[in-house]
Amino acid sequence: MERVSTGIEELDRKLSGGYPANKVTLVTGVAGSGKTIFSIHFIYKNCLEGRKCMIIATEETPEDIIYQASLLGRDLTPYYKSGQLIIENIFENRSEMVGQTRYGFKPECLNIEIPTLIELIREGTECLVMDNIGTFVLRVSIKRLRDQLDALNYLVRKKGCTTLLIMDESAHNITHQLAEYSVYGSIRLLVRENSYLGKMERYLSIPKMRSTPISPEMSIFEITSEGIKIHDSGGGKFC
Repeated sequence: MERVSTGIEELDRKLSGGYPANKVTLVTGVAGSGKTIFSIHFIYKNCLEGRKCMIIATEETPEDIIYQASLLGRDLTPYYKSGQLIIENIFENRSEMVGQTRYGFKPECLNIEIPTLIELIREGTECLVMDNIGTFVLRVSIKRLRDQLDALNYLVRKKGCTTLLIMDESAHNITHQLAEYSVYGSIRLLVRENSYLGKMERYLSIPKMRSTPISPEMSIFEITSEGIKIHDSGGGKFC
């Protein structure tokens, strides 16, 4: 199976070379666990490799994303200015688009029909991030959500996009972790206390990645000025 680099060397090793190409991987976690930073690594690396990339952002402006990337030593500015990287700014546009059915908004509750996000994807996009998909799921019934997620996954694969879906943990739990059933793979990020050291640490687990030997153990990772550093864990099993 073809792989697309995650932008994090240790994670590429864990995933037999990277995210499965033209598939959808879900990244979940609490606020501050590093979800957006994982997506920045993915986008930056693939911009470097010449791929056409896109971020559909629901909670941050393009300026915020570019600034955050710069703090990690990853300058997205030239790719953004050249158009190789498109950042679709749903964050600022949500309230302005009320009533525009092209985006699936309903005036009474500001809902988006998740599959209509496909209309935002520019032709030729190879690497796609949707951050945060949790914004769109809280007012959708479970049955309807499953149908919408299945449709979204089908449509982005049809477009040939290697996709990261970012979802906050609260939305993931409220929706009974339903999104994991629709995607090809999933990564969970956690923040918890290390009682031995008396400090909070970040952890990564890979509960699902089809056609990939994965370890059931969690790995500790750090967010540094040079980006994410993952500490190795033991063996693997097929999922």
